[in-house]
Amino acid sequence: MNQPLSPLQFVARWRGNTRKETAAYFDHFNDLCRMVGHPTPNEFRGPEFFGFQADAAKQGGGNGWADVWFARHFAIEYKGPHKKLDAAYDQLLLYRESLQNPPLLVVSDMERIIIHTNWTNTVKRVVELSLDDLLTPAGQQHLHNLFYAPEAFRSDTTSEQVTKQAAAEFARLADSLRRWKNPPDQIAHFLIRLLFCLFAEDVGLLPERIFSRLVAKTQGKTKQFSAALGELFAAMASGGTFLLEDIPYFNGRLFNDSTVLDLDSDALDILVQVSKLDWAAIEPAIFGTLFEGSLDPTKRAQLGAHYTSREDILLVVEPVLMAPLRRKWALVQTQAHTLAAHSSKDTRQLAALINGFADELARVRVLDPACGSGNFLYVALKQLLDLEKAVLTLGFDLGLPLRTPLVGPEQLRGIEVDEYAHELAQVTVWIGYIQWMRDNSFGKLAEPILKPLDTIRRMDALLARDDHGNPMLPEWPPADVIIGNPPFLGGNRVRQELGDEYVGRLFGRYEGRVPAFADLVCYWFERARQLIADGAVQRAGLLATNSIRGGANRVVLERIKASGDLFMAWADRAWVLNGAAVRVSMVGFDNGTETERILNGLPVQNINADLTGALDLTQAKQLKQNRNICFIGAKKAGAFDIDSSFAQFLLSKPINPNGRPNSDVVFSWINGEMIVIRFPYRWTIYFAEMTEADASLYEEPFEYVRREIYPQRQKNNERRAREKWWQHRRPATEMREKVQRIQRYIITPRVSKYRLFIWVDSRT
Repeated sequence: MNQPLSPLQFVARWRGNTRKETAAYFDHFNDLCRMVGHPTPNEFRGPEFFGFQADAAKQGGGNGWADVWFARHFAIEYKGPHKKLDAAYDQLLLYRESLQNPPLLVVSDMERIIIHTNWTNTVKRVVELSLDDLLTPAGQQHLHNLFYAPEAFRSDTTSEQVTKQAAAEFARLADSLRRWKNPPDQIAHFLIRLLFCLFAEDVGLLPERIFSRLVAKTQGKTKQFSAALGELFAAMASGGTFLLEDIPYFNGRLFNDSTVLDLDSDALDILVQVSKLDWAAIEPAIFGTLFEGSLDPTKRAQLGAHYTSREDILLVVEPVLMAPLRRKWALVQTQAHTLAAHSSKDTRQLAALINGFADELARVRVLDPACGSGNFLYVALKQLLDLEKAVLTLGFDLGLPLRTPLVGPEQLRGIEVDEYAHELAQVTVWIGYIQWMRDNSFGKLAEPILKPLDTIRRMDALLARDDHGNPMLPEWPPADVIIGNPPFLGGNRVRQELGDEYVGRLFGRYEGRVPAFADLVCYWFERARQLIADGAVQRAGLLATNSIRGGANRVVLERIKASGDLFMAWADRAWVLNGAAVRVSMVGFDNGTETERILNGLPVQNINADLTGALDLTQAKQLKQNRNICFIGAKKAGAFDIDSSFAQFLLSKPINPNGRPNSDVVFSWINGEMIVIRFPYRWTIYFAEMTEADASLYEEPFEYVRREIYPQRQKNNERRAREKWWQHRRPATEMREKVQRIQRYIITPRVSKYRLFIWVDSRT
């Protein structure tokens, strides 16, 4: 190993250096190694690749994409003395994937060393070391960590934490504005403007800290703040100046006027704190969901840890949208290398191949027909951009000019009925796009920086009305691929949530296609299936609760199998919906052309309509020997449940006027949930299918039902429930007739992760 070099010796050698980059960086880096006691690239014998540009090219480990590359540690790009280092950092951003995404990206002009962190989902850190810094203990420690402990540079704050904190603070701002009785839609629009200003200044779209300086300077001066903010909004509407600084043209309808809602001193104090966050680090995959909870008071309970992660979204986006594109990209790469090897001068064929595939990526249209605040759309956009970057980088490596990516937000289509989510979806997409362009160093954005995303429509995805007011199917925006997470609303709650009129129209328009009382999500599956069958869409990937595998819900999957096929499914995965744990199924389908089928992450020959890959039990035939030995239990539809003490009171009463005891109509009962969690039996009043006159002879039980059930049932939409209010909605008398002849019978939950069976007494 070369002789050690002290910090004083290093600084003396390199202060005032005038040697050019190519002549000096080998010596500079070897001297860094000597100063920290680390082997130079030529001396290193570890398992990771560690070498200079020429070594990287020779060993096939990066093709000279960085001046120095130490795998799993850092990549370094040098420039000559006093040169701007932004271009060097841009070059590292362009090639970091080819260098296996090292945790640290470093640039140096031999008098400065600037270390940029490159971890995902953490707040970015930048550490700059001058020659004088290298003479201090702190500077020497940074340099030591560069070689020996890169993790020491990782920020303790994640993008997720920043996004959550920002959303929580904006919830406080929203509460402040509501105290002044501002309309909810105006509050949401105004707050989205504020958060975009905070983001814009932290990513360099607005002059450095111009919004934060405005907030700090006017703290406690609410009228001055409102007036000045209006001037900033006016400048962002069409481009102009503010505080003697040039302001780009933003608009995109987000800044189409200078309207400002008044904030009180408390709200300004919150803004001061909010402006200290690193808004460049917010995570678009969860941004919209969290901010929707902060802006919409009806969804405030969702604010917090409950959102769909990028990793979960990728389980749909990758196989449905990206898999065919990646297969084609593999072929393009092979062809490109062949062309480059055999045509050293004429690059026209190579350019046609590379640019042709990049153009194809820029033509892909992605629709989320229940897009919420845009998280699925953002993840799809990022995956397309990442792939296009790989395409353009390969072209550049093979001698083509590097061009700016053409993939952009205008390729995304969305449908959303909620006003808060609809506007947030557009902002989520733009923030994600701007972040990606900045993080991958693809130049300055053309003005206007924001364009209206008219492709994300605010409308009902399932029903519309024609010119005569008749229900019709709405036209979905044209797309190649459909992805999304439609509403999870059980079939028994659809009428309760959406109302009789809407459900009547819904059933009418989808009659024969979606069974009545199927879960609401099934209607999205059927619309996507029909568009694929018509040739308007190529592939779809949607989420549903795992109940889509059975009952009325499974009909939509059977229809998909009839007109096309399932090529991807996760049958049963944990999920969080509105803060509650649920189990979901993820389903990918097409017209049957996909040849690869993946079930629960593993390749299979076939995926059945019940999302199994083995014997297709959905085709099983009923055996006549099994008739009338299996039943669905009673369904109460009312507060027939009573506690144990009241049950014992009723059972202890004397004989009724009909000469019968209350034990005829007071029973212990159990349901599926109680089986799963092993909850003690409860009690219920059960008149089977008695007439009202017969039931009334059981005096105390009948009086209880008349008092507790009758008022509820008179509001019920179902005629039988109103007229036979003393009976359970589904008395299951055929089951009672069977089991009362035996001492015990077997029960099992209709829906559970595992099939459970227990014995119960025949009176249960």
